[in-house]
Amino acid sequence: MHVPSLIARKRDGGVLTATEIEFLVAGLTNGSIPDYQLSALAMAIFFKDMTAEEKWALTRAMRDSGDVLDFGPPDKRPAVVDKHSTGGIGDKSSLVLAPLLAVDGLWVPMISGRGLGITGGTLDKLESIPGFRVGLSREEMMGQIQSLGAFMAGQTPRLCPADRKLYALRDVTGTVPSIALITASIMSKKLAEGLDRLVLDVKFGSGAFMRTRAEAEALAQSLIDAGTLGGVSVKALLNPMSETNGRSAGNALEVRECVDCLQGRGPEDLESLILDLAGGVSGTPRATHAARLRDGSAWAKFQEMVKAQRGDVAALDTLGRSTGMAPVIVDFKSDRGGTLTAFDAGVIGQVVLNLGAGRRIAADAVDHRVGLDEIVKTGSQVLSGTVLCRIHATSAESAAEAALHLKEALNFS
Repeated sequence: MHVPSLIARKRDGGVLTATEIEFLVAGLTNGSIPDYQLSALAMAIFFKDMTAEEKWALTRAMRDSGDVLDFGPPDKRPAVVDKHSTGGIGDKSSLVLAPLLAVDGLWVPMISGRGLGITGGTLDKLESIPGFRVGLSREEMMGQIQSLGAFMAGQTPRLCPADRKLYALRDVTGTVPSIALITASIMSKKLAEGLDRLVLDVKFGSGAFMRTRAEAEALAQSLIDAGTLGGVSVKALLNPMSETNGRSAGNALEVRECVDCLQGRGPEDLESLILDLAGGVSGTPRATHAARLRDGSAWAKFQEMVKAQRGDVAALDTLGRSTGMAPVIVDFKSDRGGTLTAFDAGVIGQVVLNLGAGRRIAADAVDHRVGLDEIVKTGSQVLSGTVLCRIHATSAESAAEAALHLKEALNFS
């Protein structure tokens, strides 16, 4: 096949066949098609989109570019389920949801990613737990599912290698926001997990890729369509990301908040989101899931998972308090009184990134200690001098810069 002709057809709004898409993905995976041609194709897709059939063909080809987990016949095992979030600020629900669903008797093969830009990554949060190992082999994944019902790990080199290569190109060519490419990236990895059911947490607002509800609805429908064609039951929940999820943003600080939630004392909005997501893949009553966040069963399962993946269980209760603390912690106070009508998630995400909790490029190092906590929720009545959050930084200069930018996130009435 002539690659420039395929690029030109998509550039002009034409449709690629499944065979042509399979050829392109194979060339992406084995390196026979150069990056500059694949980058041009990604840009053409960004501007001209893809049909539902093209999206499915791309998703399937990327799924089949590497290993696919196989847990055996559905009648011989528990239901295999997972959750995916399209990203957000303080988006930490996976750490609580995985053990909660495992306690429910479901199998949860949670393959997650790292943060890039203002959105945090589950793997970075987990690695703030001393010793926690996210690099599991396929054999270790299968064994832990059978013994504990859940694992939380990174993408192996043999799981959707086409996605890893295509994402790297999208990241440097301005084509990350393409709904077609987002769909194929997300669903290829989720379908490679061998799922029966998937719940999607599709964010919209200032702290999300999708800024409007309409954009989020379009992405949700695209993901549902691909999952349905792949034989997976998919439910999508649309959630605003105009303020931080929970009251912390930053890796160790978010793990600490998850521990609180697993011990029945987490923020109300975080717990509500987790219960909503659990209901998307489990038929168990919401009240039962809520009870498991209070009776110690979900907390015990999380500790088992941390131990199995070589994390320091003893450090969980002190993480972000006396273990893994930033050297500088300062209060960010309001300079006026009134009703807090906005504490913009997008600005908060940028502040946390600047503190060192995230990556501007994939090679950047992450400081697990830094971030914000005790973030006041919108709608709160505050006085001049009220602490709106605490800044965890590596230096007084970094904390002062964060405070300066945080003022841009505020709005009062």
